[in-house]
Order: sequence, then C-alpha cells, then structure tokens
Amino acid sequence: MTYVQKPRPALAWEKTNSLGLTRRDYEGSLSTLCAGCGHDSITAAIVKAFFELEVPPHQVVKISGIGCSSKTPAYFLRTAHGFNSVHGRMPSIATGANAANSDLVCVGVSGDGDSLSIGLGQFAHAVRRNMNMLYIIENNGVYGLTKGQFSASADVGSKAKKGEVNQQSPIDPMLLTLSLGASFVARSFSGDKAQLVPLIKAGIRHKGFALIDVMSPCVTFNDHEDSTKSYSYMRRYHHPAVQADFIAPAATIQASGGEHGEAIPVQLHDGSRIMLRKAAPDYDPTDRAAAFEYIERHQRRGEVVTGLLYINEQRSSMHDLAGTVNSPLTEMAYEKLSPGSKTLADIQKAYR
Repeated sequence: MTYVQKPRPALAWEKTNSLGLTRRDYEGSLSTLCAGCGHDSITAAIVKAFFELEVPPHQVVKISGIGCSSKTPAYFLRTAHGFNSVHGRMPSIATGANAANSDLVCVGVSGDGDSLSIGLGQFAHAVRRNMNMLYIIENNGVYGLTKGQFSASADVGSKAKKGEVNQQSPIDPMLLTLSLGASFVARSFSGDKAQLVPLIKAGIRHKGFALIDVMSPCVTFNDHEDSTKSYSYMRRYHHPAVQADFIAPAATIQASGGEHGEAIPVQLHDGSRIMLRKAAPDYDPTDRAAAFEYIERHQRRGEVVTGLLYINEQRSSMHDLAGTVNSPLTEMAYEKLSPGSKTLADIQKAYR
C-alpha cells in the first residue's frame, strides 16, 4: 500500500490545544478510500475527538485487521503506535498490547466482515474480558474490498447492487455485545458528527471495552435505493435514543433537560462525564435488559437506534480481574519479567 502524507503548510490561524498541537497534528496519510466513503467521516470524528481530549499521539496504539475499515488507522494519528493485523485477529493483538502497556490508549478499528464473520470468536472474548479499549466497527453491510458481497450484518430483504436479496438473519453487534456483558455499547451514523464525536470521547475515557458500531455507507457497493445501509435509508430511519455531550473534568458541568427530556450525568473513571439526554421518555441507558428490548423493538420497525445505548461504569476491567501490576510491563526490569527457570518450573508444577 502506498502512503502519501498530507501537505502541511503552516497556518497562522490554526488553533492549538494545551499540548501545542493543531488538529492536523492528529491526522495521518491521504485516504485511498472511495470519495464519499463514510469511513473518512469517521476518521475526521476520531481526529477531532483526540485533538479536543488533548491526548498525546505517542500515547496511543491503533490496531486493525483486514478490509476497507482496517485502512482507517493509517489516516489518523500518524505518530501513534500502529499494527495492521490479519483478517479477524485484531482483538488478540490488542489484548497483547494492552496487557504489555496499560498506559497506552488502545483504539481498534474494524469492519462488519472483520469482526462479525472470521473474527467473531476473538471479538466475543475481547468483550467478555472487558479489555480497556475503544473498538469501532465501521458497518456497511458488505465486503467492499471483494466487490460487495453481503456481510454478516446485512439485513434480511436488503438488495445488493447486482440485485441479489439477502435472506440470512444479520448479527447485530449491539445485541451481541449486550448479551456478552459489555460495559459500553453505542451506535452512531458516520453522517452525524455531532453525535459521533462525544461518543468517541466517552469511549476513549471509559475504563473497559467500549464498542461503537457506526453505520458507514459504502458508496460503491451499498448506497443504492434498496440497501438498508445506504445514506438515504439511514437519514430516513435514523432514530436517536440518546443525545450525548462529553464534559471534560476541568469544564463547568451544566445540563438541562430541554426538548429531549431529563439529562443523566454518568461519571467516567477519569473524572470526566458524559451527559445523556433522553430522546425517548421510556429509555434508560443504564438498564441492560431494557436496552436490549428497546433495540429489538425499533429494529422490527425498520429503525436504526443510535446513541449511547448502554453503559456500566461498575464492571471490572481485564486488568482488575487479572490482578495485574500497575506499571506497564514495558517499564519493568528484566529480572522481574523473567523469574528464572526454578520459579517457572514451580508454576508449571502447580497446574499438574
């Protein structure tokens, strides 16, 4: 793959954050995706979120698998650590990176094919372990790199560009991760940056596995009239369940119910908050069973529910459950990492 860096002329009017970095310092190479691809809008939202959170790029590890979506990490945070793994195996690479250095902000970008087909087993275990990472699925319902076959997220009755009709029931990542006990479940639309950016910010600051499933239309193979993953379908049946605002720890917290109803503040582990305003009077994003039923009910109407659909800040993360040390393994002396052959033999003996 050819990487072409974006031209970076000095602009006197560019804003900087407290690190002295501009928004363009959080960008990557020029995108090689199709013009109008929803994935590029997601990239722009990621860039904006990291810039506004003032996260040093070198403290981020970005990981992907294979597919159009997995090219995305090349287009943001060019000075971050990165790893492009094989198809469906990104969660195990992310687990290793997170286990070795828990101080890094871990971001995984995947697709519906990469996560819900060949990578489904690894994806499920990342959720089950509540690994501390932001996991973004760029969901378009097709395999874009292999000419538009239906993916596991394609809806029943959706038509392919060549006229085939999908008859197989889809795997919904929202319902799947809720059933696996995920602690942060959200869905958004690539064309709704006002909703997507605060969700990404909250996902970055959440301690545990934060899933954001982003409907991201494929303009080449799945943006036609009979597709349920097209721009027109999303704009017609887009149903925001919760409006989200992210509030940094240093900011004054202000919230009012307004036309969307009561505001619910959720305290995140780092002291920041995500402020949720209910768009539906019967929706509670802290009730897992109610969230599951709400998503299913609106799916039967053909609606795509978006927003922060479920959050649980009380669930223990992978490091809490494993009782790992606070210091990253990368900073520990070799003598501590390698206890010697006798100690290893004693450990093996204990398992016999």
